[in-house]
This record gives sequence, structure tokens and C-alpha cells, in this order.
Amino acid sequence: MTTTAVAHGSSAGSVPGTSAQEARPAPAPDRPLRIVLVAPVRYPIAEPHAGGLESSVWHQVRALRARGHSVLLCAVEGSDHLDGGPAEFTLPAVAWDDPAEASDTTWPPGYLERAEPALHRALDWIADHASEIDVVENHSLSGHVLARAGGLGVPVVSTLHTPALPDLLEHHRGAAEPRSTFLAVSEHTAAVWAAEGVEARVLPNAIDTDRWPLGPGGDDLVWSGRLVPEKGPHLALRAARLAGRRIVLAGRIGDVDYFESEVAPLLGRDAEHVGPLRQPELAELVGRSACALVTPCWEEPFGLVIAEALATGTPVASFAVGGVPEVVAGSIGAGLVPMGDAVGLARVASGLAALAGDPGFRARVRHDAVERFSLQRRAAVVEGVHRELVAAHGARTHRAGPTAPSAPSTVAAAALPAALTPTGPAALTAAAGRRRTGRPGVRS
Repeated sequence: MTTTAVAHGSSAGSVPGTSAQEARPAPAPDRPLRIVLVAPVRYPIAEPHAGGLESSVWHQVRALRARGHSVLLCAVEGSDHLDGGPAEFTLPAVAWDDPAEASDTTWPPGYLERAEPALHRALDWIADHASEIDVVENHSLSGHVLARAGGLGVPVVSTLHTPALPDLLEHHRGAAEPRSTFLAVSEHTAAVWAAEGVEARVLPNAIDTDRWPLGPGGDDLVWSGRLVPEKGPHLALRAARLAGRRIVLAGRIGDVDYFESEVAPLLGRDAEHVGPLRQPELAELVGRSACALVTPCWEEPFGLVIAEALATGTPVASFAVGGVPEVVAGSIGAGLVPMGDAVGLARVASGLAALAGDPGFRARVRHDAVERFSLQRRAAVVEGVHRELVAAHGARTHRAGPTAPSAPSTVAAAALPAALTPTGPAALTAAAGRRRTGRPGVRS
């Protein structure tokens, strides 16, 4: 594969006799960056989004490209934004012979035997073309990216979207220097990882608020997300029934057994599942609802659906768990109850729904969300992070020459822009819920 795939003036190959990790000058402050973004290996980065992680990655590519940067996406086939990248960046997608066996936490037979070598070929391509790449932005839940970060010849920054997964910890701890730098989507998530010795800076998720316009509200409740035990849609259905309101569920079934045993029996005239929706249709549904229910039954790292609902002016009633209180952050359009409290959720949702008929209230809810969840503002901070890392990488390689593997050392956060919030040392542990209240299965 030729290197013409790398846009914005990349060269046609490394100079003979030079190392891919040889020192090179940091890009000028106004020069577009050359970024490789590694997505999770499971679902396409395309609408309708499989989940909040896929949505975040999709928007990240768009936002960075809109700022003039060259972004090559490494993701499974069927993804958007694969244009311009090498064939090695198109990874095999998950395919189930029997849809009833589809799951977010297991793999079809033989899939990993194809997917992991493909991911390594993509990482090989990065290492072979390191002189034409400024930074690798890692959103993958595969530990292989962390394990190879020190040998790619390019600074790597990984966003922590999940609790501290054993596979990620093991691969990172065994990696050679220089290892990945980390960002976390919430203070809660950063504290969980800090308890395991991995320091991160906090950069909350964001949404394109223009794509989540102010809605008129309505009478029904709404729930959106993956239909899996840890998201608790069965509790949203119970809360809606207690509140005496109809509810619409939108999202992909990620656990067929759970759906059929815990969710389907609660559906009927007052509770409808409309399946996965593309973003415009989902925004319209949420925007014409009285209140959004958010029911995580695990230590939710962030809760993107909260930001999406608030941006439409629709208030949110949620369980107070994980990073959710940070996302709510005192919004007048949100109320919290303890995890699993369907009765309390019904009470809070009824109160918020009574307010949501006031256009002025909805406008204030949206205004606060737009101020706090701007995708454009987040992209500017990400750009600053990348430029800081590239500059530090250039200075390090200039002093030391080509990088040689070294023994692992204590993990520390790299120097990042002041716009990022440092975390404290508090340790928070993920709750292991039972199947009926949600299990902490995490997608790979």
C-alpha cells in the first residue's frame, strides 16, 4: 500500500536509511495535524450508532476534519469516514450466523482469530509510516493498541470510555516506554483508573448541539440506548408505568436473552420499542418527549444520552451512578435518584414532565446544555492536547534519538493543556450488579 493515502502533503515514503522514529520537527502551530484515530473493534462507526462510544468517535472524526486536520479512521468495514485510508485500516466486522446469539460482550466463533491479526496489520502500517503521522488517537477497547504504543514511533493518546478493564490494564502495564497518555470522559472514570495506577486528565464527552435542536416536548417519556442489562431499560419501563405515562424505547438490542425475558414482557400499548434510529429521527423523538429516563445499572462512565436529551430541552430523570452526576451538574432540567429506585425515578420524572410543557423552561435547559457540551469547543481542546504531545515527542526524540524499548515504569499523565481537569486519587470501584439489575459487561 502506498503512502498517498495520508493527506495534507504527506510524503510518498520514508527516506532510505532513516528510522520511522527519528526526530522530526514539531508541526507549526497553524499546520494541520495528521491524525490516525483507532476505533473500537466490533461495530461500524456509522448511523444508527451502536452506542455512545461509536457516536463519540463518529463525531470526533467530523469535528477534527472540520478544523482542517487530516484524520484517517481505523475501524470495521461498513464505517463512515474510511475514505483516504489504507486497506489495512478497514477491519473485519462482527457477523452472527444466528441473530439470536448476538451479544455486546461475546464474539462469533473465529472472529477474534481474524480481527486481532487485522488490527496488528493496521498498527504495523502506522509504525511503517510514522514519519507521516503526528499523533494516534486511540478509542479502541483492545489492549493491543496500548501494548504497542511505545513502538509505533508516534505519540498515542487513549481515551478511557470504560471502567478499568483487566485486559487494558495488563497490556498497558507490560508496554515499553513511551506508553500511551490518557484522557478520561469523567472525573469518576479517571478516579477508577487512578486507583489502578493509571493517571488520566479529564475531558468530558460532547455532542453536536446543532444536531440536537430544541424540541416542542410532549406527553410521552423516552428512553434511548443499547438494550442490555447494564443500561436497565426494564427499570425505565417500570418507572413509566408507575408514573402513569406512555414510554418509547429507542435502541439496538444488545442482549437478545435479556430483551426477551426482561423487556419484551413489559411492552404493550403504553410501552413501545421502535428499534435503533438514525440521529435525526432520534433527536426528533427525544425532543417531543416530556422527560427522558436514564437507568444505568453499572458504574456509567459518562452518559451521553443525558447531554443529548438536555440539548433538546427535554429534562432527564436518572439514576445517580458513576459519572452521571457530573453530566447533570446542577442542570435545572435533571433529577437524580439512587440506582435501581424505580419508584423514585417515577416521582422525579413526573415532576420534571410537569415543567417540560413550558417553552421557557425547555429553552433554559437547552441553553445550559449548549454551554457545557459543545463539540466544537471540545475539538479545540483535543487539538491542543495533540499539539502538546507532538511537541513533547519531538523534544524527547531529539534528545534521545531513535526510541529503544525499556522496562515499564510508573504511569503518569503527560503535560496537557490547562483546559483539562486533573483528577484526585480517590478510588471508585465498579459495581457488579446481578442480571436483573444489570451486569457490568463491557463491549470490546
